[in-house]
Amino acid sequence: MATQNFGIRRLSSSARAGLALAAGALVVLAAQQIRRDETLRRDERRERNQQRDAEFAQQQKLQLYLLNKALEDPDLAAVLSTVEVDSPTQRRQFLFANALYYNALLAYRIGLVTWEELHGYLRITCRNPIFRDYWEATRPHRASLMDSSDESRVGRMMDSLIQDLDEADIEEWWVVGEPPSDQGH
Repeated sequence: MATQNFGIRRLSSSARAGLALAAGALVVLAAQQIRRDETLRRDERRERNQQRDAEFAQQQKLQLYLLNKALEDPDLAAVLSTVEVDSPTQRRQFLFANALYYNALLAYRIGLVTWEELHGYLRITCRNPIFRDYWEATRPHRASLMDSSDESRVGRMMDSLIQDLDEADIEEWWVVGEPPSDQGH
C-alpha cells in the first residue's frame, strides 16, 4: 500500500501542477482579453471623435457657404442676420465678424487650438471696433446659452477680455488678460 499511496501523492502533485498551470493560463488569457477590450473601446472612442470632428467641419463648410451667399446678396443677408444694423455694409461686417468668431470657436471645439491659444486669438480679434460693435449687438443672443456650453464659456472669456482691455493703462495690449481656467475640458 505504501507504493499506492506514493502513486496517489505523485498523481496529486502532478494534478496540482496541472491545475496551477491551467489557472496561470486562464489569468493570462483574461488579461489579454481585458487589453483587447480596452483597445477596442479606445478605437471606438477615437472613431466617434473623428466622426464628430468631420461633422463639425461639414457643418462649418455649410455655414460658410450660407455666409458667402449672404455676403453676396443683401436680401439674403437680411435673412441670415437678426441683429439690428444701421446699413447693409454694417450687416455684412457683422456677418463676417460672426464667421471669424465661430471659426475660432470651432477650432477650439475640435482641438486645433488650446484654450490659451483661443484666448490669444480672441484678444486680437476684440481689439477691432467693428467686432466689438458686433459683440455688443449680439449680447442678447448669448443670454440664452447654457452656462456649461463651449460657446457660453468662450463668450464669458470674450467679455472678460474686452473689460480687461478697456481697463488696461498700458499700450501693450498683447499682454492684457489671463485666460480663465478651462474647467469645461
